[in-house]
Amino acid sequence: MRWFSFIMLISLFACQTREENPAAEGFDLEGSDPKAITIADEVMKHLGGRQNWDNTRYISWNFFGRRLHVWDKFNGNIRIQEKNVVTLMNINSKQGRIWRNGIEITEPDSLINYLDRGYSLWINDSYWLVMPYKLKDSGVTLKYLGEKNMETGEPADVLQLTFSGVGVTPTNKYDVYVNKTNHRVEQWSYYTRFDDAKPRITNPWTDWQQYGKIWLSSNRGKRSFSQIAVFDQVPKSVFEKPEPIDVESLGN
Repeated sequence: MRWFSFIMLISLFACQTREENPAAEGFDLEGSDPKAITIADEVMKHLGGRQNWDNTRYISWNFFGRRLHVWDKFNGNIRIQEKNVVTLMNINSKQGRIWRNGIEITEPDSLINYLDRGYSLWINDSYWLVMPYKLKDSGVTLKYLGEKNMETGEPADVLQLTFSGVGVTPTNKYDVYVNKTNHRVEQWSYYTRFDDAKPRITNPWTDWQQYGKIWLSSNRGKRSFSQIAVFDQVPKSVFEKPEPIDVESLGN
């Protein structure tokens, strides 16, 4: 009887752990390794926890000095501010407005092309920033590749991410290195195709800092993000007007 109670407690604990970081609808649970899922849950826990991630609304970042993003996680509104182009759109509806050199683009075909471009930029640039929070996303299959040393020499558990029917480049593959000591992602390797033998790039994920109630990494080796910030609220004009914005004043 005591053994039965012990087993029930273990099962209850396992269920509670899964519920703390539920997989998105469409995550490949059957095709993923249980050990890989457990490691993904540990990553989420050490990044601030699923609840804090879900409650984080606005995130800004500058993608390697090329473009500034402001993202409303709650409703999907985004702002992408480049040197000559400002994109204000919703990633769920893929509707929005574009300005090039201060002039709004209204010609239908050109507008569609620019909105498609904006969506692709957001997909790419946000993944480079928040990938560790998306290990159990829709369309993802997680495999455990074992323990390997990172380029720093530190040991890591390596997760393989492949995709099915999601994003704009579903043939990609990633090897994600999770530091065995602090449970943070500290390196990744990117493969253009899932059957490629060698990665196209390998980058560190360092300079982890707390923003709001979550943790984000800014350093990718030779390149870094800037203007990373988390806000509880921002002016509506951020997603409505093309005039340049100052990230440092957004939360005031």
